[in-house]
Amino acid sequence: MVQPNDRLSRKSMAFVLAGGRGSRLKELTDRRAKPAVYFGGKTRIIDFALSNALNSGIKKMAIATQYKAHSLIRHCQRGWSFFRAERNEYLDILPASQRVSEDMWYRGTADAVTQNIDIVDSYDVDYVLILAGDHIYKMDYEVMIQQHVDSGADVTVGCLTVPRQEASAFGVMAIDAQDRITSFLEKPSDPPGTPDDPDVTLASMGIYVFKWSFLRELLIADADNPDSKHDFGGDIIPDIVKNGKAMAHRFENSCVRHSGEAPAYWRDVGTVDAYWKANIDLTNFNPDLDLWHKDWPIWTYSESVPPAKFIHDEDKRRGTAVSSLVAGGCIISGTEVRNSLLFTLVHTNSYSVLDHSVVLPQAYISRHARLTKCVVDHGVCIPEGLIVGEDPEEDAKWFRVSDTGVTLITQDMLDRRSAAQ
Repeated sequence: MVQPNDRLSRKSMAFVLAGGRGSRLKELTDRRAKPAVYFGGKTRIIDFALSNALNSGIKKMAIATQYKAHSLIRHCQRGWSFFRAERNEYLDILPASQRVSEDMWYRGTADAVTQNIDIVDSYDVDYVLILAGDHIYKMDYEVMIQQHVDSGADVTVGCLTVPRQEASAFGVMAIDAQDRITSFLEKPSDPPGTPDDPDVTLASMGIYVFKWSFLRELLIADADNPDSKHDFGGDIIPDIVKNGKAMAHRFENSCVRHSGEAPAYWRDVGTVDAYWKANIDLTNFNPDLDLWHKDWPIWTYSESVPPAKFIHDEDKRRGTAVSSLVAGGCIISGTEVRNSLLFTLVHTNSYSVLDHSVVLPQAYISRHARLTKCVVDHGVCIPEGLIVGEDPEEDAKWFRVSDTGVTLITQDMLDRRSAAQ
């Protein structure tokens, strides 16, 4: 049994890359970076990477931010302020701040670490875990760090097992029988299978483990290379695959399951369709992602709000929610809510219907509105009688309608519609 003082997580830090916009989420990231986008009723996307690190025993973290970072920074200050330096716990937020040059922001994922080498040095850690801050999953990083140490690797890359025919959308790994990476291929047209199953491919999760002393030297050399894009996936990892020892870590070996039959859950909610589906999936009877289990909680900023309230009990004016998630502070006033997810402080009004819709915090749904298969942005005021999700051509005139018929509604879109009518 590993004793607490012997856990590798105590000698490690998590460096979370959270600077990207996530442009495929369209208007959902007009005012916030992708890691700050709301998910699951009360959390933000970045909470999953941070919670995985904390639950794995890692209590030294840094978050590199860049694109429209205020919402993300404020969330982390409010929800993750319980780290105490006197207990050797740290969570630093590292905005791109021209620390190296007055005309240089973060040039790539690797450069985001390079520009903060002095801060990582101050943590006095042996290992650095590089994380993407924009995916939904539960994972015990201690297992991956242990494999890294046991294998003597220069880098260990977290990998998803995906069907080979679907792997062209990823950066993928060709491996040998010992899971040593023999080549790294970016979105190949003909992905390689694995030695044990030619029908599956290992795709990069954007998670890497390094010994800090090794990575530090590599980053300094990369910073001086004029031909480098200063990116982990594009430069650092391919160089180690070619000149060092890179090992693949299979996600199914460290994913946190709360039952023996649960799948290895990982989602990139990087499109409006994927974002809507991952949220709506939580309304299933047995969702693949278990947010209720106390052994691996997802920590977040929890507002002080009253319980959800359901009012009115008349024909066609009954406050109900079926197969839905309704967060605290919501008032469901004479509204029928079906297979939907409502975030904190949503207020709905009489004779309205929400069906398979995701409604972000502080949205207001006026009377007689009908929303089907929608994503409603934060603070949006849905006008009285608005019907969305029943006439795709009409919806597309004012809102963003995805390939699968999900309609994204923002306040700017509603204002343009109102001005045109």
